[in-house]
Amino acid sequence: MAQVVLIVDDDPAQRRILESMIRRFGYETLAGDSGQSAIDILAGPQGKDVALLILDLEMPDIDGMEVLAYLSAHRKELPVIIQTVHGSIETVVKAMRAGADDFVAKPVNPERVKVSIQNLMRVNALSEEVKRLNHKASGEFSFEDLIAESPAMTNVVRLGRRAAQSNIPILIEGESGVGKEMIARAIQGESERRGKPFVTVNCGAIPENLVESILFGHEKGSFTGATARHTGKFVEASGGTLFLDEVGELPAEAQVKLLRALQDGEVDPIGARRPVKVNIRLISATNRDMIEMVKAGTFREDLYYRLNVYPITVPPLRERTEGIPALVNHFVTRFAAEEGRKIRGIEANALEMLRHYSWPGNVRQLENTVFRAIVLCEGDVLTVDDFPQIAAQVDGFEARVPPAPSAAAPASGRDGITVFAGGAPASDSPLVGNGQPLGIPAVTEGGHIRTLEEVEADMIRLALERYHGHMSEVARKLGIGRSTLYRKVRDLGLEAKM
Repeated sequence: MAQVVLIVDDDPAQRRILESMIRRFGYETLAGDSGQSAIDILAGPQGKDVALLILDLEMPDIDGMEVLAYLSAHRKELPVIIQTVHGSIETVVKAMRAGADDFVAKPVNPERVKVSIQNLMRVNALSEEVKRLNHKASGEFSFEDLIAESPAMTNVVRLGRRAAQSNIPILIEGESGVGKEMIARAIQGESERRGKPFVTVNCGAIPENLVESILFGHEKGSFTGATARHTGKFVEASGGTLFLDEVGELPAEAQVKLLRALQDGEVDPIGARRPVKVNIRLISATNRDMIEMVKAGTFREDLYYRLNVYPITVPPLRERTEGIPALVNHFVTRFAAEEGRKIRGIEANALEMLRHYSWPGNVRQLENTVFRAIVLCEGDVLTVDDFPQIAAQVDGFEARVPPAPSAAAPASGRDGITVFAGGAPASDSPLVGNGQPLGIPAVTEGGHIRTLEEVEADMIRLALERYHGHMSEVARKLGIGRSTLYRKVRDLGLEAKM
């Protein structure tokens, strides 16, 4: 959804000019004819959608300065552009001190207004992102910071806020990539443990022989390789929250010790003489069907009921597509800043395509997709062409394929070997000899990445032809041993060409 700009001016002609101009820039507009109408709109249900205000200073009754005073008390973060016919330095200074962010003199210059809007939108979005990251780092991330603008997430937020008021163990269920850890962080951020440690453990990524040591700790010299004392995740999280991600992946022995730690409120580090008391808030998460695991005997029933005291199920992204625009805008702002790109948003058509995709990888896949699009984008707005892999899977959308590799600059490798970003070079390319391309295509004609095995096979064929089958030379140029080269040639069935 396009961002909304509120235009407030008592001159109807000027108001209509600004509305038309700003719509051409790709934004939606709301309009008011007085300072009171501006306050009414901002205080009403439409106010939360307003991303920027263009405000005339000189209006009857409530003027622009009074509106700025209202914003200072109620919407301090809202970017404001002041416009007036009197462009004196004193007026500018007064308005800026009252909270305005930029200043334009009437009659307004369209390019000047466009640049001002884009800059303020970008700065405001970055400020929100920085605030969100600071909250996450300090353990104060809350449901206000969570991007959950869809009806399907309303119940998740409601349950999470209620759970935050107690110390009850929580089990968050949902597919991989739906944002279970962010829900857990929001619960901590609205609980009495706000600002305390939030320790994450990915149970599926811990080697089985190290689970006990990582969770509960060990003393120096307690086993081979224990060269120093390790406190363990339970002790690290004491006073705060321990988040056990993919808890269903824990091996059977670890399940027994975890159950005891939860029941007794203490852990036994390996090699320690006495147990250590811990005070944690436990939140677990899984993408598995835990009931089926209990029935199959792969997860302890008593531990399951100890973890699943307060279940919260996070729906997949395909069931909350209303939230995709907000997520996309969040990722565009973040990655554009990280990559140093001046990208201000996404076209409505491209956004509609993203909403029609099924997103099997959920929010994590959407995040990576937007990141790739930011890198591909050549303009200041993301289009369908920047999402070729998604367009190929959504009916009614088609991304324009980039020009043939002959029009693209090849990436030169060692000794004249060239790897192309597209298919084979055109016949009139300077890198074509004897009717055969000297380059190695990296993608298929359909735009998909070729496998490493296919690229390697082409590289060996090219080297054999280029060095006339001299195996020592070929092996040296490819940087592999002769025996390895002979084996690969044999596997590829190239003996007859040597």
